[in-house]
Amino acid sequence: MDQILSLAADNLLSPIILSFALGLAASLARSDLAIPEAVAKAMSIYLLFAIGFKGGVSVSDHGVDGTLLLSLLAGVALSALLPLIGYALLRSMTGLDRLNAAAVAAHYGSISIVTFVAGTSVLDSSGLIYEGYMVAVAAAMEAPAILSALWLISRGGDRTMEADLWREILLNGSIVLLVGSFVIGWVTGPDGLSQIDSFIVAPFKGVLCLFLLDMGIVAGRGLRSGGRLIRPPMIAFGAIMPLIGATFGLGAGLVLGMSTGGTVLFMVLGASASYIAVPAAMRVALPEANPSIYLTLSLGITFPFNLTLGIPLYVAVARTVTGG
Repeated sequence: MDQILSLAADNLLSPIILSFALGLAASLARSDLAIPEAVAKAMSIYLLFAIGFKGGVSVSDHGVDGTLLLSLLAGVALSALLPLIGYALLRSMTGLDRLNAAAVAAHYGSISIVTFVAGTSVLDSSGLIYEGYMVAVAAAMEAPAILSALWLISRGGDRTMEADLWREILLNGSIVLLVGSFVIGWVTGPDGLSQIDSFIVAPFKGVLCLFLLDMGIVAGRGLRSGGRLIRPPMIAFGAIMPLIGATFGLGAGLVLGMSTGGTVLFMVLGASASYIAVPAAMRVALPEANPSIYLTLSLGITFPFNLTLGIPLYVAVARTVTGG
């Protein structure tokens, strides 16, 4: 427990978390602080490119083997399974209707790439190594959760909707950039990294701080606008579901024999909730679902929970279990 509290305290006092807290506080206080949309988009592009490229370089060093393929398979299975669990919990705990419960559940099988990036930053600060190909696992976990949600709601037979949905999934900008930069890093390897090292390594944490400042502002707006719809049982779900997902991620990391850092990242992926790719897909697949509910839960409740308490907890648990 002391280790968890110490890690949580260190994480809470990091520039990354404090930047998010500043944005959240400013938004809740109705300050006019804002990051221009074009700047926020540019920072998002930078972060996705950097994490994808560095992951590809790591795979270039590591090579494609059975562990990588099994990790991808485990990630896909985890992404497909977690919405089923989330749906059952939402129906029993909150009384949400089937449509909104399925839409919310999809967010908790897919992943938050910003939470993943924050997790890698904490691991770097802690000196824990991790498998670079986990960025490929993150990309693979985007879509299966959406398909599970569609199965739950039993919306079959609309071929136009299915085509639009698959286009939304496969051509979503974040997925295209993440996978594309991963491939570039994989092809060019360490030599390619050395050529742009000063661009994607040194500035990374500074850009992440500004990006999370913007995320704090966005989260605060969501809490203000959707707070009246979020009842206590939903808030409880927003904290319980990440712990369930992290437990499954821990099991996957242990079965695959991953490093302590890699196990932490599997826990982070299992615990995180999407607020970019899945909301875009839900607008196509389940337009009747209420965005104020699923965005407030994923971005306003689960995202801050993971940043402040979740990641330190996952690091402490993984260290204890793996002995790392």
